[in-house]
Amino acid sequence: MRQQNMSKTTNYLSCYSPEIQQQAQSLLDNEKTGPWLLKKYPQPHEFGSEKALYDYAQGIKNQFMRSSSPISKVIYDDKIHVINNALGLHTYVSRVQGNKLKAKNEIRVSSLFRRVPEPLLRMILVHELAHLREKEHNKAFYKLCSYMEPDYHQLEFDLRLYLCHRDRFGELWG
Repeated sequence: MRQQNMSKTTNYLSCYSPEIQQQAQSLLDNEKTGPWLLKKYPQPHEFGSEKALYDYAQGIKNQFMRSSSPISKVIYDDKIHVINNALGLHTYVSRVQGNKLKAKNEIRVSSLFRRVPEPLLRMILVHELAHLREKEHNKAFYKLCSYMEPDYHQLEFDLRLYLCHRDRFGELWG
């Protein structure tokens, strides 16, 4: 069982150093992730509806990326599985309308994030919004993420730690 739990931890935290992975594993083994996360993030966000989610994402976009392409849809999606390392998806949909090619940007957030704290949801939306300008996960992409959310990297780690916790112990904010 320990080996299986370790592989799940390293799956979500595989991009971090072995030392960080071991510290996370120790927190999980000692059942300290839940209290730590709840102390840091006591309440889930209030953007449960797709309209509220869209308005929230649009507000972030307008604050930091006003000149970027518009987003046509922001929804929670039951089909996104975190196991595939996707927390959300940015899709670019092209449609032919007469002689013109119309493009629409859509953001889909995994439904399991419908009940997480606002800073963690914000990190996911910032990540997907950054794809409007930067398609690849490169230095410019992460610089843009950090510009929109200065705590981006810490929030991403905390979210990944929560996913490890969720797999082992269940929901925290459900």
